[in-house]
Amino acid sequence: MAEGEPTRIMLGVNESTIKGYPHPSISSRGAFEWTLQKIVRSNFSGFRLLFLHVQVPDEDGFDDMDSIYASPDDFKSMRNRDRIRGLHLLEYFINRCHEIGVACEGWIKHGDPKEVICHEVKRVQPDFLVVGSRGLGPFQRVFVGTVSEFCAKHAECPVITIKRKADETPQDPVDD
Repeated sequence: MAEGEPTRIMLGVNESTIKGYPHPSISSRGAFEWTLQKIVRSNFSGFRLLFLHVQVPDEDGFDDMDSIYASPDDFKSMRNRDRIRGLHLLEYFINRCHEIGVACEGWIKHGDPKEVICHEVKRVQPDFLVVGSRGLGPFQRVFVGTVSEFCAKHAECPVITIKRKADETPQDPVDD
C-alpha cells in the first residue's frame, strides 16, 4: 500500500432471513457498525470500505416459480429482480458511509459465498476482511457451514470475525 493511501477494508454483507428483503442481516450490520466504531472511528478519510454481496443461486435457479413453465423471459426477470434486491441491500451500507463521509464501493457476485469472498479477496487485495458470524454451535456448523470460518482459513488477507451480540441472537441462530 502506498503511503497516504486509505486502508481498504472488505466487508461481506448479506440479507436478513428474518426481516427479509431489503434488510441487512444482523451479522452484516453488526460487522459494519463494529468496523465504523472500532476501526474507522473519526478517521473517515483514512479508510475505504469495500462491500461485497454474494447472491446464492437456487439449485434450479427459481425461487417460487415452477421451473416446468419457465421461459427465457422468466430467467431475465429473475436476474433483474435479484440484481435490484442486491443493489437495495448495498444501498443501506453505501448510504451510511456517504452520511458520515467514508469512501466506499460495493458490488454483487453470484455463487457460494465462501468461495466467492475468498476469490474476491485475492482479486481485490484488501488490507483485511471483516465478516459477521452467526455464532452457530458445532452441530449446526456441520450442516450449515460457516462462511466466517472458511474465510479465516482461506482468505489471502487478515480476517476479523465479528460475533453478533447475545441480545441480537434470534431463537434459531441459523436465522439472521
